[in-house]
Parts: sequence; structure tokens; C-alpha cells
Amino acid sequence: MMNSKTIAYGILRAVAIIIGILGLIWFLYKIQSVLLYIAFAAVISLMGRPLVFFFKRKLKFGNTLAVIIALLLTIAIFFGIFTLFIPIISEQGQLIGEINIDLIKSQLDQLNTEISDYFNIEKLSFIELIKQTDLTQYFDLKIIPNIINNFVGGFGSLLIGLFSVLFISFFLLKDSLLLERSLLVFAKKGEEKKFSRVFTKIKDLLSRYFTGLLLQVFILFVLYTILFLIFGVHNAVAVALIAAIFNLIPYVGPLFGGILVLILATTSHLGADFSTVILPKLSYILIGYFIIQLIDNFFNQPFIFGNSVKSHPLEIFLAILIGGLLFGIGGMITAVPFYTAIKVIAKEFLSEYKIVKQLTKGL
Repeated sequence: MMNSKTIAYGILRAVAIIIGILGLIWFLYKIQSVLLYIAFAAVISLMGRPLVFFFKRKLKFGNTLAVIIALLLTIAIFFGIFTLFIPIISEQGQLIGEINIDLIKSQLDQLNTEISDYFNIEKLSFIELIKQTDLTQYFDLKIIPNIINNFVGGFGSLLIGLFSVLFISFFLLKDSLLLERSLLVFAKKGEEKKFSRVFTKIKDLLSRYFTGLLLQVFILFVLYTILFLIFGVHNAVAVALIAAIFNLIPYVGPLFGGILVLILATTSHLGADFSTVILPKLSYILIGYFIIQLIDNFFNQPFIFGNSVKSHPLEIFLAILIGGLLFGIGGMITAVPFYTAIKVIAKEFLSEYKIVKQLTKGL
């Protein structure tokens, strides 16, 4: 039988473990922004690895120079993406400055009437709601200073975050073993080689996966741009980029992107005749959008994702579905990287099980 001293020691040890776990959770919660910076930097470093290897092996650049050029190219790409949104922002700002409430009401009313007549349905109630709503009663001029202060504070935080991500990315790219050595402290004694193999395999697969995502977005961006230019969508390049980025959210992203495209295409033709101008344009855009999605679903995704993470399309679908059910849209976006990491870990440490052998035979 255990004496009272042993029992007391066990209770104290359990309490200490619980306090330690709670303290760790509290600590991680407090530094969540830093963890987010590290996560973004890790993704950038994984996408930048092929560029660094290319500069080092093909162009014979030094390691530091290759990393600097890869990061500069990354910054240039993101800056180029940002500048594409400037026309939309400036145009919308100009429209807001020149807004004519009565004209917009009449145009919406005309569009509503034409839609109702064409489809032989009752007038849409939300149009009447918009017309009858006086937005000024909900707008208080006193909140303007708070909005400005929040914007300034948010812009400062964005600059700090951007600098932190780039700084961390530089060292992760410069020393590819830095993160691995940091995580090896969690490996059991004698299993460091296994841990290192797992980490290297995960790093290689995720690097290919994120590079594949960039390729997918680029292909969709080109196809959407061609489609929107053909049918005269305003700011076609920026709208195409938005629609392509929406595809990063599996399955539901293209739906949201399509709705946004149809709204932008409709608002850019307010005042035109619905049956002869708006409806044909929306129909052609929708058909083109659907064809592009078929190309993406049956050619881009199986080729890019199947080859990058070496998983069957059904595995990827189920992983995304489960991730979405558990963690929402964020879970859907991160499902494939997490599933890939779990497969690699299972192959290394649980290879004696038949189901693990079957799922990981391609790795």
C-alpha cells in the first residue's frame, strides 16, 4: 500500500503538471502574434526554397546573395499584387465622392423592375429595404477620430508584422537547418535521426505544395483575366486576381469568388438594359467562370496537389472536408499541409500498421 507521503507527492506532481500546462497555454496565447509571424515566415521560406536552390546551383550565387534575391522577388510579387488593387480602391473612392443617391436608387429600382419582369417574379424586397433605409441615422461623426486612430494603429502593426516576417524568413532561408535544430529538442533521445528524416520529408513536400498553390493561382489569374477582358469587366486584372485568390479556400472559395465577380459585373453596368446587356454579359461570364473551374478541378488540382503531396484526390477531399467541419474555413485551407505532415510522421513511426502502409506507400 502507498503511504501518505507517496500520495501527497503524486497529487503535488499532478497539480504542478496542470499548472505548467495552463501556464504554457497562457504563454502561447500571449505570443500568438509571434507564432503567426513564424508560421507566415515558414510558408514564405518553403515557397522560396526552389528559388534559392536555383540561384545557388544554376547561377552559382552565394547562399546569402541567393536568399536576398529570393526575398526581393517575393516582396516585388506582393507589391505588384497590392498595386493591382489600387485602381479598384481609387475608382471606388471617386465613385463615393461623386455618389448620387437618387440616381443609384432609380438605377437599382430599374434593375429590380427589369429582373422581376424578365423572370416574372415579384420585386425583390431587399431593393425596397435599401431605398427606404436612411443610413445617416446610423452614422455618427464622432466615431471618425476613432476610425482614424484605429487605422493608424493597424497600419503600424502591419509594418511591424511585415518586417518581422521578412526578418524571420531571411534566416530560415539562409540556414535551412535552423528550424529543424530548434525542433530537435523535442525529440526523444536516440530518435533524432528519425525526427530529422520526418522534418526533411515534410519540408520537401510542403515546399512543393505551396509552390503548386502559387502555380494554381497564377494559371487561374491568367484565365480569369482573359475572360474578364473579353467581356469588358472593369478593372479586369484586379478582379481576376481576387477571384484567383478566393480559390485558395477549397470548394467554397470559387463560389464566393463567382458571386463577387457577378456583383462587380452587374454594378459596372448599372443603368443598362437588363435583358439585352446585363443578362447576356452575366450569362457569358458565368459560363466562362464555370469552364475555368472545371479546368482547375479536373486538370490543375489533381496534377498539382497529387504530385506535390503524393496523396489521392479522395484523400485530399476528405482531409479538407474534415478540416472544414472541425475548424471552419481556416481548417479547410490548412487541411492538406497538416494531413501531409501526419502521413509523413505516421510512415516513420507507425509503419508496422497495415493502414499506415497503405496510406503512405507513395511517400
